Amino acid sequence: MKTPSLLALTALTLIAGASASLPAQAADAHHHHGDSHASAQKLHLNAGRQWATDAPLRQSMDGINRAMARALPAIHHERFGDADYDALAAAVGRHVGHAVEHCKLAPEADAQLHLVIAELLAGAEAMEGKTAVPRHDGAVRVLQALKSYQKYFRHPGFKATGA
Repeated sequence: MKTPSLLALTALTLIAGASASLPAQAADAHHHHGDSHASAQKLHLNAGRQWATDAPLRQSMDGINRAMARALPAIHHERFGDADYDALAAAVGRHVGHAVEHCKLAPEADAQLHLVIAELLAGAEAMEGKTAVPRHDGAVRVLQALKSYQKYFRHPGFKATGA
């Protein structure tokens, strides 16, 4: 996997415009780049330890986590409309874009982060209504990605929403 070029492609895609569909495009670009490797990769710890993070990544993940925490009560009570899901997906995309642009991790940690980012962006795409699954399922996918981040990345004090 060519991590630096993928990061550059994802960053350019997310930053190029303000459309909420950009996370979906970035996820699509991610899924089609190096398909033989991407499907074989699984999240794992770094020799039994969590992967290191940096301040921009922690800031971005905290932002996604806060956005999900604010939305969760309305989602659970089925009072979250399409416009709400669109706004939440856009927030996830903005935070992912910030992480991609500013985060500087070691190559191995970065490769693991790409797996979490792919899930975040796939969840955002579903929340936008661009897949066959209900928008609610996109939110669930983002929550699962946050749980994976908590498990595999060292981020003091981080507690994934819904965990």
